[in-house]
Amino acid sequence: MTEPSHDSAKKGFSLGRLVPILILLAGLAAFFLFGLNDYVSFDVLRDNRANLLDLVARYGIVAGLCFIGVYALVAAFSIPGGALLTITGGFLFGPVFGTIYVVIGATLGASALFLAARYAFADLLRAKAGAAIRKMEDGFRENAFNYLLLLRLVPLFPFFVVNLVPAFLGVTLRTYVVATFIGIIPGSFVYALVGNGLGAIFDRGEVPDLGAIFQPQFLAPILGLAVLAVIPVIYKKMKDRKNKV
Repeated sequence: MTEPSHDSAKKGFSLGRLVPILILLAGLAAFFLFGLNDYVSFDVLRDNRANLLDLVARYGIVAGLCFIGVYALVAAFSIPGGALLTITGGFLFGPVFGTIYVVIGATLGASALFLAARYAFADLLRAKAGAAIRKMEDGFRENAFNYLLLLRLVPLFPFFVVNLVPAFLGVTLRTYVVATFIGIIPGSFVYALVGNGLGAIFDRGEVPDLGAIFQPQFLAPILGLAVLAVIPVIYKKMKDRKNKV
């Protein structure tokens, strides 16, 4: 295999490629600059819950579509507060529709960030990558769906990190979208369930537990799904090793 030339590395990168990722970074900076982070809290949700529930009752599916759009923007711009927004979805729309709207919005936003990062940097990083990085890329890409599904199911890394890394490892958009969509359903449903009981929690003067997903009754089945996701990878590696002997 021939090494990529300096000219090909330059060809794979231009300032124009940075425009989408710069827009997303500018949006994130504006979020904090204009103090919008002050509105990302359970106190604000509690104080405005009657108005929000009234809007949902009035506009129905339109309110759901607006919620999907907001969630997509939050995911694309890597704005903190995804867990709170997911709980809000369960509160406003119930656990089933709340989960559906969250999963659609999160998948759309994550895919936008994935495409922006891949467009901006993937070719440059591939051109500059050494043999070890390319080997890791080949290994990840070979089992991309299972690896990505595992990363989505088990919340070990921040959501935006899992959004970005596959963009640099040659994962196809189709694989990324399907694995993301399926992988975030269990965790989203847990938080939507918490949101479904949010009114009673507020009435008691409390705030919901964001660590609910780590409770045994929720974490055990999610880990079980994670094990199922990684079994094909382990089996394939064992089979390849056996064939080499």
